Amino acid sequence: MSFWDVVWFIFISFIFIAYLMILFSIITDLFRDREMSGWVKAVWFIALLFLPFLTALIYVIARGKGMAERSAASHQAARMEQEAYIKEVAGKTSPTDQIAQAQAMLDAGTITKPEFDVLKAKALA
Repeated sequence: MSFWDVVWFIFISFIFIAYLMILFSIITDLFRDREMSGWVKAVWFIALLFLPFLTALIYVIARGKGMAERSAASHQAARMEQEAYIKEVAGKTSPTDQIAQAQAMLDAGTITKPEFDVLKAKALA
């Protein structure tokens, strides 16, 4: 095996992996698009099976801008869901709740009056 055989193998491997990434992006976009009917999705999918390179090229040219917009919208929605989940789990308490918790600790003897005053000042700040 010569040096150029190795270079050619690396080049062909790169092209094949790039093609697979584009193919999976197209399939993901097909299922993500809510405006396209199921029959049209099926036609695109069948075309990807029988004429994969040509269909992928046509799809990227015809629907490339929409692919980017749907992908960005999907990432934005996922980010908002994650932020909402974090806020829910973090359980932000109101200043009133914080003062009530500090009062309960003061009544239980866990903290002293000066410590209660510090916690109250932090809650109101």
